[in-house]
Amino acid sequence: MESVETNSGSEPRDEKRASQNHSAPRGPSVLTVIAAAFWLCVVVGAMIAILHAANVPGVSGEAPSQWPAQSRIPLDPTQPTLVLFAHPHCPCTRASVGELNQLMARVSGKCKAYAVFIQPEGLTEDWTQTALWREASAIPGVTVRVDAVGVEASNFHAETSGQTVLYDPQGHLLFEGGITISRGHSGDNPGRSALVGLLDHELSRQVQTPVFGCSLFDHKCRQGEVQ
Repeated sequence: MESVETNSGSEPRDEKRASQNHSAPRGPSVLTVIAAAFWLCVVVGAMIAILHAANVPGVSGEAPSQWPAQSRIPLDPTQPTLVLFAHPHCPCTRASVGELNQLMARVSGKCKAYAVFIQPEGLTEDWTQTALWREASAIPGVTVRVDAVGVEASNFHAETSGQTVLYDPQGHLLFEGGITISRGHSGDNPGRSALVGLLDHELSRQVQTPVFGCSLFDHKCRQGEVQ
């Protein structure tokens, strides 16, 4: 009698193939790839928009060439006078106040400096005296003032928070502009460098730089809802 050889120790060929197919790792689905690509585009687009906004200056009013006679901010007759206009709820202006601190440390005693915070009509000084106000108040050599209904800002044609002007003792305009490199960013910048040069008598020409900040008179800014 012929013996019949069996293969009881191995799986049938079809079952073995099915087992291999079941255990093989699957790649991401087409929908997953599309969703990931879409999300990446959204993230990259948002980053580009943020960078673009950070480098777009605010509206910079042209400061008067001569110190405004109607201003109640005293012009120092012995040294240059610097005025920085600020919105107390503008997050971008924190960098401007920090740069003012750096500037005053660098040119100590070479100018009279004011930080002027706008106070819209119908609001109290509590609205104006924010953490930003306190930071400016702590800077040696800086006098902080309230600008009720923006009278002084109008006198100097200031439109954007962080806008800074410098006048010589005779009331001639030496500098107008911002002292940050972009919105909310601290560090070396043309505005601060120009002011140092003017106060150290290394520069003799008038300088103008862009201002990066929120509008001093924006409606949302008035409600303390600056974005």
